[in-house]
Amino acid sequence: MFDPACSLRRKSNVLSFAADPVQDLYLRELRAYKPTPIKPGDADAHVLKFSPPAAPQSPEEANLASELKSYESQEVEVEGQAAAGEAAPAEESWFEEEVETPAAH
Repeated sequence: MFDPACSLRRKSNVLSFAADPVQDLYLRELRAYKPTPIKPGDADAHVLKFSPPAAPQSPEEANLASELKSYESQEVEVEGQAAAGEAAPAEESWFEEEVETPAAH
């Protein structure tokens, strides 16, 4: 019936003769490949040199003091209140109810 020794012998014969010439050529070229060594200066053409940004100018202290004084001297404006010498605005009623008229029958 089934002879495992014969089957094993048949597979070993087929495997030895079925070598792929393309695979052999590929493996030979892969083993023969030697990459070019990387030099320290190779990246210089692709990388920009770092230069720190210029320091920002500091604001002048005299200018800050005058702006602070002008801010402190301003009058406070509150919405809804009348300014000096003006009439107070009339308040509007936001919740006006509609007058219902009796339905005529």
